[in-house]
Amino acid sequence: MAHAIWNGSINFGLVTIPVKLFTAVRENDLHFNMLHKKDNGRINFQRICSVDGKKVEWNDIVKGYELDKDEYIVVTDEDLKGVAPEATQSIDITEFVDLADINPILFDKPYYLEPEKKGRHAYALLRDSLAAAGKVGIAKVVIRTKEYLAALKPNGKALVLELMHYPDEIVDADDFNFPAANEKASAGEMKAAKMLIDTMSGDFKPASYRDRYREEVMAMIEARAKGKPTKAKAIPKAKPATEVVNLMDVLQQSLKESGSKRRAAAGNGKAAASNGKPAAKKRRAVAAAK
Repeated sequence: MAHAIWNGSINFGLVTIPVKLFTAVRENDLHFNMLHKKDNGRINFQRICSVDGKKVEWNDIVKGYELDKDEYIVVTDEDLKGVAPEATQSIDITEFVDLADINPILFDKPYYLEPEKKGRHAYALLRDSLAAAGKVGIAKVVIRTKEYLAALKPNGKALVLELMHYPDEIVDADDFNFPAANEKASAGEMKAAKMLIDTMSGDFKPASYRDRYREEVMAMIEARAKGKPTKAKAIPKAKPATEVVNLMDVLQQSLKESGSKRRAAAGNGKAAASNGKPAAKKRRAVAAAK
């Protein structure tokens, strides 16, 4: 059973809903240890002072903020406590906004909010009214010692608290050389591109996507552990960029290939369905006989 990392309440107007906060994302990153090539000994890193070259113990280390090159202001834990936000244990909603008005790049990390027994009805009311209105709550919340901007979003049966980046944390898109908005394209190119998008469209099924790199790395590690040989995979060459002069030809070819794949998939689906019909009929006949 997951453990709550925070207990508090959702506050909007005079309504208070007691909740628990749980992480909504499970990290599946692979972690490797650094070893000595000669004997597989673990590598330990030491804290070495850049001035005298000697090892430093943890209790002799302080925090410092670099004002200029090699010029630091030493900051103590007491200094930080003096400016730390008050741990209010509450998610204070300041306003409700349309979800469509928030740039998705601002969203960072999601958490589930589970209601306490006394707050279940108010929780459901807030969740369902947000879903019906297409709104999210913008809130401030303190987790541990940091204050976050967050969005309170309905997600199925749950309310999700999604921590957000502040606007000054986002790199300005104007720093990059992107094509102009609504760049000129021929009517034929636009029509072909829309048709290709249409033929490749479908319902998003997250379960059909897997972290294949992680699976292959784990399979390789298991094979190595059993003493089995492993083979290096050939790295495919990068495809050349599509030139403007043949863009229409490539779009048309893509349409043909996409249509062929769809028809093949539909044919396989029909075959599977027809294979299941006799069994279904047999079951109905048995049921009728009973």
